[in-house]
Amino acid sequence: MMRRLFSAGWLLLVFYPQLLPAQGTKLWLQSHYDEFEKGQPHSVAIDSNSYLEAGPELRSVLLTPSTYVWSLASDSQGNAYLATGSPATVLKVSAAGQSTKLFSTRELSVEAVRTGPDGSVYAATLPGGKVYRILPNQTNLDESTAAVVFDPANLPASAPGKPADPPKYIWDLAFDAQGMLYVATGDPAAIYRVNVAQGAAKAKPELFFSSDEQHIRCLLFEPRGDLIAGSDGSGLVYRIGREGKGVVLYDAPNREVTAVAESPDGHLYIANVGDKNKSTLPPLPIQGSGAGATATITIMTPGMPGPSANALVPEGSEIDELNPQGAPSKLWTSKDDVVYALHSTPQGLLVATGNRGRIYRIQEDGSYADVARAEAGQATAFAKAQDGVYVATSNTGKLLKLTAQPAAHATYLSDVFDAGMFSTWGRAEVNANDGGASGPFEVYARSGNVESPERNWSDWQKVSAGSPTLGVPAARFVQWKAVLEPGARISSVGINYLPVNTAPVVDEIVVQPGAKVNTAALQPQQPQPITINLPSAQQGVTFVQDGPSGPLAAFKDRTAVTARWAAHDDNGDELLFDVYFRGDGEKNWRLLRSHLKDRFYTFDSMLLPDGGYRLKIVASDAPSHAPGEALTGARQSDHFVIDTTPPAISAFLAKVEGGAIHASFQAADASSPVTRAEYSLDAGPWQYAEPVGKLSDSLTERYDFTIPLRPRPGSSPASSRSGQSPAEEVSDPAEHVLTVRVYDRYDNVEAAKTVVRE
Repeated sequence: MMRRLFSAGWLLLVFYPQLLPAQGTKLWLQSHYDEFEKGQPHSVAIDSNSYLEAGPELRSVLLTPSTYVWSLASDSQGNAYLATGSPATVLKVSAAGQSTKLFSTRELSVEAVRTGPDGSVYAATLPGGKVYRILPNQTNLDESTAAVVFDPANLPASAPGKPADPPKYIWDLAFDAQGMLYVATGDPAAIYRVNVAQGAAKAKPELFFSSDEQHIRCLLFEPRGDLIAGSDGSGLVYRIGREGKGVVLYDAPNREVTAVAESPDGHLYIANVGDKNKSTLPPLPIQGSGAGATATITIMTPGMPGPSANALVPEGSEIDELNPQGAPSKLWTSKDDVVYALHSTPQGLLVATGNRGRIYRIQEDGSYADVARAEAGQATAFAKAQDGVYVATSNTGKLLKLTAQPAAHATYLSDVFDAGMFSTWGRAEVNANDGGASGPFEVYARSGNVESPERNWSDWQKVSAGSPTLGVPAARFVQWKAVLEPGARISSVGINYLPVNTAPVVDEIVVQPGAKVNTAALQPQQPQPITINLPSAQQGVTFVQDGPSGPLAAFKDRTAVTARWAAHDDNGDELLFDVYFRGDGEKNWRLLRSHLKDRFYTFDSMLLPDGGYRLKIVASDAPSHAPGEALTGARQSDHFVIDTTPPAISAFLAKVEGGAIHASFQAADASSPVTRAEYSLDAGPWQYAEPVGKLSDSLTERYDFTIPLRPRPGSSPASSRSGQSPAEEVSDPAEHVLTVRVYDRYDNVEAAKTVVRE
């Protein structure tokens, strides 16, 4: 059996995760309630105080043919009675799981079932709103053979305080100490009392209590004889005396009270759901036929999912507690679960929920535990059993039994952990009960290289206390299992692992000649804060991260070349970079700069003669590994050209011919095409010169063009020819200066001039 393993260094990593290095040994740790909830407990309770312990066993008693089990009752012999829907029946189930059909109906469902003091079973149907009586030893009854003790169509004539219309729904049934039956109805909300002891023929319902709410959803008799009733509409809880006079005991924060329960010491628990400003009643289609026609009616079923099922009620549920003096307090809340039933036990308050089929146990201090999972959409009802508690479920309709004592062998299966890469699994660190006494438990592990453990993973291996390894093969995925006996607790499980070192990857490279990084823009900036709130969202812990990686700031500089690259390492290792270059026609790579931490590099283009080149970036994870164990990854850039030499101008000739200047010249560049040429006459504005062939796309371009000298209309000859104003002094009007300049692709420029005379 495994006992508690403890490491002070491990605790440091737990409470200060930001100190975890990106490389080397890593730790997968599960130590919080939310993390344990991701696993699969079998008779294991997941406590809100973040530990696992052996919990009650949830045993299957009967799988019914119905989709829903809405209500549940039991008798002193240990028999359970189920009210079902789709199909609608009343089933009697023995403690051994033998089922007998007592009653069936063509209505949508049997909504409530209770056993009377005389051993009869009473069943309320929906939407007919009738209550049927099934005598002991009667079986296979239907609407025509079962006695009706409550029918809204046959209620007494109007009386003071009587609702204007007969009720359309029955939600709950309850018996008082004198054997009187109480029927909770809706639309309108009322409670009727029936003296069933007189027999079905003489049973005369009387209005016991009426409300301006929409529905009376649940009933509970207190030991002293008062009736507790919860409503839908405003979420009110009434305490009603024997005379039928009620007072509002509590105004719940939500609109619908779905269940109430009371502890032996007088604490009242109230489950409520749904925003008061929104309707929480999902539609429930009902089909019926008669006289050759079929009709579909849509009714609203408070707090219950329709036949399509698993419809979540927004805003989750809340359970409030009233102490014996009537003071309220919030006991428990959930955004993911809808409470359908409550049941007080010596071990705590049991809570049946949907739509994940969870059963919780809540203590007086507000701590709680996920004690069982019904493997159904909803856990809907509780009833006493001889050695525990019966549990009813819907989607699918089942009867289960939750034992009172912890299971002898409880099993918890963790979720599957993905290390992201092939890894060696080291020591397991299991913390049992935070240093307190703990019963025996065992831990097992298995590993595999696909996410599903059912696809050829290794066998389960027992993890020995103090073992330096987990004992499973190296793989990408791992899972652990704990087997706990009563009294055992596990508060955390950590598994050390070492991912296989993978080479870093240089993802892309950009080389930009004529650009220089603006180092002023790279000064450290205020880190961007990130707030991580606690689950209560009332307070938070703030961490920081590096600012966003935007464009690299640079400015134009034809004497500089800037390279920028992106790289990653699957291990999260720290990287260093070496920059190499190789010219066209060369075989060897030559080092330009080594051991860079930045992911960019600017260098003087004069270091390399004009010509074509490629860069190679080599990334190394050496800072994160011992000498000799580092790996590298490399990538070559696209071809680029360094050109810092301007084009050469030759054969520049110009002469006056027929009142115009005829000019020609040749421009040539050794490295990049000549892109454009311009001329200026007598220091006038620059004018585009078109090359011979019109396209500027070659290393050598020829130019041949004519500049008119004839005066323009309305201007003097001097201003037309020279660009000078008439006021300027011109010593020789026949002399002109022609200047040309040419550019290559990298904006290197060369100029030349010549003097021309008419």
